[in-house]
Amino acid sequence: MSFWTWSRKRRENNNQEASKIPHVKLEKEEQKQSNGKLKDTVAFIDNLLGDNADFVIRRFSIFGTHPAAIFYISNLVDQNIINHDLLKPLMGLPDHLTIDRIKNDKILEILNKEVLYHGQTTLDKELLKIVESILTGETVIAIDGVEQILHIDTRSIDKRNITSPETEQVIIGPREGFIERLGTNIGLLRYRLPTADFHVKTLKIGRVTKSKVAICYLKGIANDQIVEEVKHRLSKIDKDAILDVGYLEQFIEDNHFSPFPQTYLTERSDSAVANIMEGRVAVLVDGSPFALLVPVVFNQFYQTVEDYSSRFLMGSFTRLVRMLALVFSIVFPSLYVSLISFNPELLPTQFAVAVAGGRAGVPFPAVIEILILEGAMEVLREATVRLPKQIGSAISIVGVLIIGQAAVEAGLSSPITIVVIALTTIGSFATPVYSAAFALRMLRFPIVILAGVFGFFGVVVGILIIFNHMLSLRSFGVPYMSPVSPGNAQGLKDVIFRSPFQWMPRRPAFLHTKNDERLGSKNE
Repeated sequence: MSFWTWSRKRRENNNQEASKIPHVKLEKEEQKQSNGKLKDTVAFIDNLLGDNADFVIRRFSIFGTHPAAIFYISNLVDQNIINHDLLKPLMGLPDHLTIDRIKNDKILEILNKEVLYHGQTTLDKELLKIVESILTGETVIAIDGVEQILHIDTRSIDKRNITSPETEQVIIGPREGFIERLGTNIGLLRYRLPTADFHVKTLKIGRVTKSKVAICYLKGIANDQIVEEVKHRLSKIDKDAILDVGYLEQFIEDNHFSPFPQTYLTERSDSAVANIMEGRVAVLVDGSPFALLVPVVFNQFYQTVEDYSSRFLMGSFTRLVRMLALVFSIVFPSLYVSLISFNPELLPTQFAVAVAGGRAGVPFPAVIEILILEGAMEVLREATVRLPKQIGSAISIVGVLIIGQAAVEAGLSSPITIVVIALTTIGSFATPVYSAAFALRMLRFPIVILAGVFGFFGVVVGILIIFNHMLSLRSFGVPYMSPVSPGNAQGLKDVIFRSPFQWMPRRPAFLHTKNDERLGSKNE
């Protein structure tokens, strides 16, 4: 049997196994509807979900006269709601109703308007939607002789409390971070945006998980074309499972091979609101504590909400420090390699002598030395991230001290190289957004290699390649280097320095918002 024949048969077998999965069976029955016979409905649902230990079918009679059944997943619902708000009023005839009045054709209307103590009830006949609603935490009630089936939102999932964001430290500003529950996250946004213009559109993505995804934006500010493009890209995703918002990021970004992030992930609700107010679109996923914001530009990744919460002088100074740290972290190792290996005459004489003395006995060229230590730092950084918080910080400090001192004493590295690596690592920590900092960490290695082969020429070529790539990037049609290229005088007031609010009366021009005025005439 050839490899291709074996591969084809294996795919066929996998497809046959996939047909046994309940959601695939349901899709084959997509058009099947309830016929009003309780036994058929019970048999259909029990055939799909009956093997689950937490699936409950409870038969009873409505008002003692109409046979019915209630279906739910016990681990997804609030049992008190089912007992007190559903079963109790359904099984006992209210004083204002008579048996003669309750006919099959009127029973659902009576239950909705006069009996059930619940605000969210829905009627449906499609069995596919009925089973999906059970699997998402709703309770379904089927009545014999009634085609339409009632399902009620009784979902109750344990959730953690709203706490400060774990991945974004808050210095000045609100300390409310998103959690895993979608409804709570949308509530945090609505709390800060009490306006009818705040719109939330939902859809389900994932053939198995059917994850609920929310698209949030301000109608009248966000560009309609951007909103429609977000909906279009999300609707095209066909994957079995969407477990986090990062899954969506990989499907909707413009350039899948770029190291630079083309979406902005934030755990802070105030950061998400600030971006929505500028005209961006936020995407939330049920089960993920992050919001995905689009479109983005590069300057967002070294800016923070604190820049605007502080006075503009403080915000401008800290932003400039971050920008210098960013440049320092990506260029400093390659400059060191090019100076040591190709142009030591550019160094002051005393410093050059000190460097040469420190490197005496080191068996590796500078480029190999830098690459080894950078690789060791990346391994150490990854190890400390995965360790528990209680010992992670201690291990990182002890590991750096011991490894650095041991490398110098063993003659594997010079003291000046340890200093360069340490300063470079500290500079990379100044980038507020993890995804952007990770991109810069990756790019350090090819620039160091170019510096080791071509010297300053290699450094310049590497930087030009990076800038050329960034100039070619787009995020949902918006140039990545806006407002620097293409230039915009209004936007340049909020790039390296943060100007006073009075100098920035309009929203970013590159977002092409429908309403670009954000400062009233009273402030002029």
